[in-house]
Amino acid sequence: MAECIECGADVTLHDDIEEGEIIDCGTCGAELEVLETAPVVLDTAPELEEDWGE
Repeated sequence: MAECIECGADVTLHDDIEEGEIIDCGTCGAELEVLETAPVVLDTAPELEEDWGE
């Protein structure tokens, strides 16, 4: 379990979670990135920018 940084709800994590993985908060729908796994540290996932084929 970890805490959503957007709404404070508990976020359930699977056992083999990895750094860099993006997970969704089931309560508010925020996309969260796993920064560290022991202990779990979450941050808001970066927005994907369109590269327009560059």
